[in-house]
Amino acid sequence: MIYIHIPFCKQKCSYCNFHFSTSLNFKDEMIAAMKKEIFLRKDELRNKNVQSLYFGGGTPSILSADEIKSLIDEVLKYFSFNNDIEITLEANPDDLDKSFLKGLSNSPINRLSIGTQSFFEQDLKLMNRAHTANEAEDSIKRSQDFGFENLSIDLIYGSPTSNLEIWKQNLNKAIALEVPHISSYALTVEPKTALENWISKGKIKSPKEEEQNKEFYYLSDFLKDKGFEHYEVSNFAKTGFYSKHNSAYWKYKEYLGIGPSAHSYNGFDKRSWNIANNQQYIKKLNSNLLAKEEEILSLEDQFNEMIMIGLRTIWGVDLESLKEKFNDGFLEHFQTEIKLKLEEGILVIENHHLKIPERHWFMADGIASDLFIV
Repeated sequence: MIYIHIPFCKQKCSYCNFHFSTSLNFKDEMIAAMKKEIFLRKDELRNKNVQSLYFGGGTPSILSADEIKSLIDEVLKYFSFNNDIEITLEANPDDLDKSFLKGLSNSPINRLSIGTQSFFEQDLKLMNRAHTANEAEDSIKRSQDFGFENLSIDLIYGSPTSNLEIWKQNLNKAIALEVPHISSYALTVEPKTALENWISKGKIKSPKEEEQNKEFYYLSDFLKDKGFEHYEVSNFAKTGFYSKHNSAYWKYKEYLGIGPSAHSYNGFDKRSWNIANNQQYIKKLNSNLLAKEEEILSLEDQFNEMIMIGLRTIWGVDLESLKEKFNDGFLEHFQTEIKLKLEEGILVIENHHLKIPERHWFMADGIASDLFIV
């Protein structure tokens, strides 16, 4: 699995701090550096047959279709693609015009993840998005017209400019557009963003957890009634449309991250991450040096991560794998911490997997953190 992080972005939205930088020379230099990194790290993945290639990060759709294809061709120099590989591009609705989609349709890209956020103007203005509600809808229809059936959209709930009735209309719109995958997140207030500033000045109300809780459970029930599977706390898919890329993260598979700020994992005990500074990243790669740092995960870190990730999914935590990986001290702690939650029904064991019943998924991170070793 390979993740290519594109460090360009068109705006500073209300919950993101990327900066826009797309000068021609800089783009060329960055693409050349990423290709160099792919070459230098070609032997890091044990499995040379790639099942997922994902273009994410800032605004990957700023790249031209030819630039995206050139990066895919570079990966193919050193890796093979599985027959049913998923190649995803994150895109903003306002970038998906006919010319760009035509280019993408002639490329190996076969899945689009569209940053829709909402089909309502007030929500989009709050989040400082560049696209309009009409563009959000039209971009999905255009993508389908160009043959892209494997689509995912992001939707944000719990916004101060929204309510349950508006949320229902948002979801009905997504269903009417026949989108097979939806990722949905509660609006959060990040530091040093416009949203935080507006709230601190009393220009807008802070999101309410009670309302977000209500909208989350409506989301889950509604999409299940429409044939979606709720396979991770924030992700819903029709049969056959699970995100292969994200599912690999949640199942502790190895992955290679290319580009500034990209993270990698060896599938066992080592994580690495590239430096965030674009110019330093380019400078190091120009000198044939990797621009990354790494850490060896302690057993405590591995245990906590396995619990956190597993309990957010329908698969849960594999108890047999837990027994194989960790010693008696870890397992004794684990059994002690889950006992009361099992009695209360907050946790259940099914087919040797520990799970959180879906009715408690909104609090999944808090439940998982109670089991951590600190």
